[in-house]
Amino acid sequence: MAETPAPLPPLNEDWERALCVVAHPDDMEFGAAAAVARWTGQGKTVVYCMVTSGEAGIDGLDPEACRAVREEEQVRSAEVVGVDVVDFLHQPDGVLEYGVALRAVIAESVRRHRPEIVITGNFRDTWGGRNLNQADHIAVGRAVVDAVRDAGNRWVFADQLTDGLEPWGGVREVWAFGSPDSTHAVDTTATFDAGVDSLKAHAAYIDGLGWENWDPREFLEGMARTTGSRLGVTFAAPFEVFPMGWGE
Repeated sequence: MAETPAPLPPLNEDWERALCVVAHPDDMEFGAAAAVARWTGQGKTVVYCMVTSGEAGIDGLDPEACRAVREEEQVRSAEVVGVDVVDFLHQPDGVLEYGVALRAVIAESVRRHRPEIVITGNFRDTWGGRNLNQADHIAVGRAVVDAVRDAGNRWVFADQLTDGLEPWGGVREVWAFGSPDSTHAVDTTATFDAGVDSLKAHAAYIDGLGWENWDPREFLEGMARTTGSRLGVTFAAPFEVFPMGWGE
């Protein structure tokens, strides 16, 4: 008999500013956008940062043309869930490498936006089964955790500290959505439809995948219902929480 998954406690929502750093346009929409809609509805400020523009994501479209399409779709998708600022770091799609260079561009974004919470995607090797994670997701998530710590150290990437930019050590936690090792969840029942609509805004990308008869709502309901049952609600989004304080 399969073991019943343990209940998940709710995330701490005692914060005002969050920065979401993910590899590609559409990454937030595959599971976390409904949570963002909840938070912007509470009056919180949420900023999106796309490390790449997803320019290698549509096989039948030249990368430069694809970049423009996917950036436009991401901006419209973000608006659906109340996000007004979307930054694109223009790193190369599909070939991101974890390392100092990636940490640096993310640390600069953290210093500029000064969030209390930083959100990224699952960076474990799998999604909890046999489906392997994608290399860009793993590289970005690992870099996010380190870049958050880098951002607070005046002597790391000190060349960034010009024109009023200062170190920022105020990030309390990093949250990785969709992790198979999720430790917390957030109720998205009231904002689930907004999350679905934000994914639908990536129409060109979804069409380019060639997934015949694929239903965004049905796809998102799978994880949302399973997670909701662990939180005691209809729909929820799962997150693995990484405290950034010493000794936590």
